[in-house]
Amino acid sequence: MPLLRIAEVTPLSGFRLRLRLTDGEAIERDAGPLLRGPIFEEIRNRPEVFAQVRIDGGTVTWPNGADLCPDALIWGGLPPSDPRIRPEGTASLEPVDRVVEDDA
Repeated sequence: MPLLRIAEVTPLSGFRLRLRLTDGEAIERDAGPLLRGPIFEEIRNRPEVFAQVRIDGGTVTWPNGADLCPDALIWGGLPPSDPRIRPEGTASLEPVDRVVEDDA
C-alpha cells in the first residue's frame, strides 16, 4: 500500500489548512503549533505569506523553503502500522463542496 500523502492544500484562516490526501479524503489541520523557528517567522507574521502554501512531492511547502512533514499534518506523528486506520476528521471530497469550512 502506498504512503498516504497530501495532494492539494487550501489555506484557511487561523493557520488552518484543508488537505486533500492522495486517497481522495479531506482533512483540516491547525498548522499553527508546527510553525516554529526562524524559517516560519514570516509565515506566522504575514497572512499573505501563509496563503502562498503549496504542495511539492506530497509535502506542504512555502516559497521561502519552509515545509511541514506530511506525517505530522496527517497523523500528528508517524502513520499507524494498520493501513485500515484513517486520519481523524477525514471526509470525502466527492463533491468538493461537502467539506465544511470552519473559520469561526
